Amino acid sequence: MRLAPLPGSAAWTHVDARAGYEVLFASPGRLRGQTTAVEAGVAWGVAYDIEVDADFNTRVVEASNLTINGSRDIHLRKEADDLWVVDGLHRPDLDGCSDVDFESSAVTNTLPLHRAHFTINEPVDVASAYVRATDLRVERLEQTYTLTRTTEHGFIFWYESPAFDFSCELTVDHAGLVVDYPGIAKRDACRCLVNACHF
Repeated sequence: MRLAPLPGSAAWTHVDARAGYEVLFASPGRLRGQTTAVEAGVAWGVAYDIEVDADFNTRVVEASNLTINGSRDIHLRKEADDLWVVDGLHRPDLDGCSDVDFESSAVTNTLPLHRAHFTINEPVDVASAYVRATDLRVERLEQTYTLTRTTEHGFIFWYESPAFDFSCELTVDHAGLVVDYPGIAKRDACRCLVNACHF
């Protein structure tokens, strides 16, 4: 499975679980985005800046959130052998996690799709450093992605998250960005105002 480069910008409307919106601005080696939402009557906003290497391995993550209780910032760094440092402290519980995954985001699902090697109907287990939306708490999250088929417009994956007792069919485009994440988000039409979207 070969994925196309990420577009310069993309956007999603959140559905069902929350009401809100997410935007992404991508450039080589960097994904910057922001989500604002209301979930279970609680309003929050999360901004993220993710640096990846040429193989889409997560390297450095900066994030901030805003809630009725104020704002918070967090810094994550993935070192050699998938060791994670959060706000300057090694987090052994995250050792072996390959990617960062934001609760607030439909974007971070694209990271393992670009990094891992997929074959039809062969599950790929992914451990991620999962960042909560309201307090930026970081915890380990085990997930499984199974490429089930290709389409004219992209790929279909079966996604499973046992910790949340959740599974669904993810529809992604040729760049590996979510088009339809049932119960979570749907991709909106979005075109960049600058042809190459250089930053």
